Amino acid sequence: MNLRFLPAAREELDAAASYLEDRVVGLGDEFLDDVERTGTLLSQFSQIGRRLDSMHRAVPLQRFSFNLVYRIADGEAVIVAVAHKRRRPGYWRPRA
Repeated sequence: MNLRFLPAAREELDAAASYLEDRVVGLGDEFLDDVERTGTLLSQFSQIGRRLDSMHRAVPLQRFSFNLVYRIADGEAVIVAVAHKRRRPGYWRPRA
């Protein structure tokens, strides 16, 4: 299954990686690696995430306090948000 990031989710991914890289050199790349590993797992097992509502699921990153919020549409996993686990819950819902 293919993964596709909504533009807003891609912006969140880039912003989080930049923020982490500014704090500790190399941490942004480690974050991106974690997202890639989680995305690979998600593409193989699309129902892995916990159900958030009738359309959306969230799968946590292994190392960082973020979830990939996604929905399945037209045979692909659409990443709706790269959401911090404790900040602004549900802010991404208007994107659906």
